[in-house]
Amino acid sequence: MPKDPNIKKVLMLGSGPIVIGQAAEFDYAGTQACRALKEEGIEVVLVNSNPATIMTDKDIADHVYIEPMNIPSVTQVIEKERPDALLPNMGGQTGLNLAMALYENGTLEKYGVKLLGTSPASIHKAEDRQGFKDCMESIGQPCVTSKVVNTVEDAVAFANEISYPVIVRPAYTLGGTGGGIAYDQASLEEISDRGLNLSRVHEVLIERCISGWKEIEFEVMRDGAGNVITICSMENIDPVGVHTGDSIVVAPTQTLANKEFQMLRSAALEIISALEIEGGCNVQFALNPDSFEYAVIEVNPRVSRSSALASKATGYPIAKVAAKVALGYTLDEIPNAVTGKTKACFEPTIDYCVLKIPRLPFDKFTTASRTLGTQMKATGEVMAIANSFEGSWTSWRSCTPTRSRTCWCRSPTSGCSWWPRPCAGASLPRRSTTSPRWTSGSWTASSGSSTWRTNWSAARASPPPTP
Repeated sequence: MPKDPNIKKVLMLGSGPIVIGQAAEFDYAGTQACRALKEEGIEVVLVNSNPATIMTDKDIADHVYIEPMNIPSVTQVIEKERPDALLPNMGGQTGLNLAMALYENGTLEKYGVKLLGTSPASIHKAEDRQGFKDCMESIGQPCVTSKVVNTVEDAVAFANEISYPVIVRPAYTLGGTGGGIAYDQASLEEISDRGLNLSRVHEVLIERCISGWKEIEFEVMRDGAGNVITICSMENIDPVGVHTGDSIVVAPTQTLANKEFQMLRSAALEIISALEIEGGCNVQFALNPDSFEYAVIEVNPRVSRSSALASKATGYPIAKVAAKVALGYTLDEIPNAVTGKTKACFEPTIDYCVLKIPRLPFDKFTTASRTLGTQMKATGEVMAIANSFEGSWTSWRSCTPTRSRTCWCRSPTSGCSWWPRPCAGASLPRRSTTSPRWTSGSWTASSGSSTWRTNWSAARASPPPTP
């Protein structure tokens, strides 16, 4: 179908200040989306509180407002500019939460502003923990045993029913903010109280802990006509229990059998269709490594860190296509920017391997806990591309400037395999009391009462440079 002719001016919400879990990837997506809208002759109004971004350049949007990302400021911009529509899903969790708040308080209806792309009802189903669980159960998709609670007392009561450890997941937060793994009642009370205070709707999900399962992600795209495709599959080398932003991620998946891959791919397409999301979204699964049992972890109904990785890994411009889908185009009407011949409805195929390695800033934040969990701590990442897993691994290693920024940690899923980690800690529980040392041809680091040690030949890498 052609684009909506009634949309002539669109308000774009940025992601605001750079914080852990929400940084340059949203500037990347927002800039793509602004350019895509201008290609269609749309007048673009941008609101972002962070001037140190590409999207706030005067050549990207027609009108740029560097204002606080809050309801009063954006309401004033809407009142002055009178946009026809608002695109909420390019500004990360900040933009999505703000758009939902403007919808719920009646501001959008008052000024006749249409919410583009995914509807408020679909956003609610994906972001609200109970709404998401109900939707998954209605289509027969398995979820981990869990319960949505609004008080610390209810959290403790449910944890006593399913036994510890449990995972706490606040609703409407970014990067696992306020969440964590609780191993006893004291830690549960602390984490759930923090999560409730940080949640926009004062709500957390208490979930049975399935740490150790594989974590698999699919980046998917859907248009208003119901056409759906998978753009990229990604596998976290770290298991469930470590936030995907802190994990080394490989695309495409490397250890799934064809039956497992097709099972999860079909589930991802069914989920985005059930949620009626228009545009791109990220679906996360937990897969039992010893069986075909899986569970849906969550869905992000917006561009995310994984969207930026998938876009760069495959060359598929996710934000650009999502912006045009929001205007009313279908995937078979949008040209493929890479090939110039096919349409955006064709799924990308890659014959190479891409690695994403996080940058954990424990050398700067020396007093921070070095335990990795469901709350993201990485402040950056490196992407390496080669024609094999070993090649991309070597490409990343050649970029490591000094040995003080990398240590070697044991795989939590395989005691005999090792890989480099850009941190100063050791393996799970990744709580290090000493810095890693290079002695006699191997790295050594202590974690509690244990000492991890590996050699370079086992890791297929060369020794670190002499500082």
